[in-house]
Amino acid sequence: QKVDLNRAEPWLLEALPGIGEVRAQAIVDYRLNHGRFQSINELTNVPGIGVTTYQRIGHLITVAD
Repeated sequence: QKVDLNRAEPWLLEALPGIGEVRAQAIVDYRLNHGRFQSINELTNVPGIGVTTYQRIGHLITVAD
């Protein structure tokens, strides 16, 4: 089952490869400040998350309606 970037709690995001406590909180903060993720590609807009991290976890994440 994929992790929904729009609903996941920080502890669940931390379970993703390369996403620790700081990056998980950055994802939640981005979501709070910018609204729901429209696509998984938007994850690279989160500070501290680049293309390499995105490529590592892209198959593990989703943005459900």
